[in-house]
Amino acid sequence: MRIAMISEHASPLAAIGGVDAGGQNLHVAELATALSAAGHDVCVYTRRDSDAYPDTVRAASGFTVVHVPAGPPRRLPKDELLPYMGEFGQWLAASWTAGPWAPDVVHSHFWMSGLAALTARSRYSVPVVQTYHALGVVKRRYQGALDTSPAQRISYERILGKQVDQVIAQCSDELAELVALGVPRRSIRLIPSGVDATRFTPSGPSALPRRTGRILSVGRLVERKGYADLIEAMRLLPDAEAVIVGGPPASQLKDDPVATHLRWLAQERGVADRIRLTGAVAREEMPEWYRSADLVACPAWYEPFGLTPLEAMACGVPVVAYAVGGLVDTVVDSVTGYLVPPRDYRALAKTLRELLADPVRRLEFGAAAVDRAAECYSWSRTADQLVAVYQQLTRVEVPVEAVSAG
Repeated sequence: MRIAMISEHASPLAAIGGVDAGGQNLHVAELATALSAAGHDVCVYTRRDSDAYPDTVRAASGFTVVHVPAGPPRRLPKDELLPYMGEFGQWLAASWTAGPWAPDVVHSHFWMSGLAALTARSRYSVPVVQTYHALGVVKRRYQGALDTSPAQRISYERILGKQVDQVIAQCSDELAELVALGVPRRSIRLIPSGVDATRFTPSGPSALPRRTGRILSVGRLVERKGYADLIEAMRLLPDAEAVIVGGPPASQLKDDPVATHLRWLAQERGVADRIRLTGAVAREEMPEWYRSADLVACPAWYEPFGLTPLEAMACGVPVVAYAVGGLVDTVVDSVTGYLVPPRDYRALAKTLRELLADPVRRLEFGAAAVDRAAECYSWSRTADQLVAVYQQLTRVEVPVEAVSAG
């Protein structure tokens, strides 16, 4: 099957850690890899944001990336890309019409990619599947006046949900939000993201020397990830240290406004000697960082899905997370970790303290976490579920060898 994936701002080739480079980039890269491994012909379309990029790149894992000329060839914040989505979609339709490659199905990632996909479909008939990755109504609920999304985002997301052929929700919370938005329930399938359990494993080296009381938190350096709450919690954890992984490279942290604020807050709270910001870490090194920790904390204010807890679980590390979004699905409370009330750093601290003091329970949770990650969240499982959706929409027969490869 020929599968076009549209990810307008989140290239699967991008370095992870910037404000607009995170979970979606990884999701697209891992999903494209899994679909390619199952024998499908996958092409990922992302906006060209540099003249230095070639038109197409063949990824080592088998899929192709096409840099679409839509808007100026320079990096722009994703919230400024809406005016170029019509141009993006028109380019796609022209490319597919002219050949030699055209998709059997289109899977768009993020709402603006969906607009480009619908524009293309108006000129080239093809089924469109939509994954939002985040919803404007949820972002506005938590960020309020700080939300920089285009004003039309929520209304466009509602229209998308009614006009695409299938919507993919990544967690039960998102499914409920989509129904409340007005997307027909019959059009929504719940298919979560995955984790590479061959890379993220309990066995292997650690990035830091082992010590008791290490809490790891991973993600982009943006306010909603809740690192400030973790720093507040550290006042109540005098024997612990917190390591925050993510953001720009370490050499650029001094100029990052969120990193600057977190360092100031740690100094004000008297915990600066127990807080470490590493900056960006190479993707292939992340399993070593998870293994170096006793616990992983996920104090995000909201999280549409969240790959970090899955990666930690696959490495056998218990997770303590705020009970929001996709974290409610991935973390099984009192089995693979604990869920605590959102924005309650005292409850976060209490739970972290109790689990740090109980090594036997940490081992039990870690073992259960490994099993859950492997059984419920493999990328091959995600790919198989999506291929079933694609087949229903296209009636394209999948070769026997492709099925067996999955």
